[in-house]
Amino acid sequence: MNKNLQKFGEKLKKIRIEKGITLREASRLANYDPSNWSKIERGKMPPPSNEKILRKWAEVLGLNKEGIQEFVDEAKLVQGLLPQDIATEEDIINCLPAFYRTLRNKKPSRKEINKLIKLIKRV
Repeated sequence: MNKNLQKFGEKLKKIRIEKGITLREASRLANYDPSNWSKIERGKMPPPSNEKILRKWAEVLGLNKEGIQEFVDEAKLVQGLLPQDIATEEDIINCLPAFYRTLRNKKPSRKEINKLIKLIKRV
């Protein structure tokens, strides 16, 4: 089983339970098949790729604006997709191959990653 699918499903279920929403209620509110929702929570099926559906789910789960974006981003990453707003940024797309090569040749430390994140946030 794909670890990322499992991790996403566990997070989806945790958020739903923390909000006090049953699986059937979440499915009904999101207009989504409860059987498929359950498969996603168990890591047996990837989340939908449609961003509108993902945003609806996040709203049903009561996530704030930042939480909604994080939820959508995580769902896209589980599927091996870039988030839409990133995928349309030509400068970022052009830099990704070099970024991937760097990661493959020399894995950065956690400290280096955190430093990179801080640098990106300042831009």
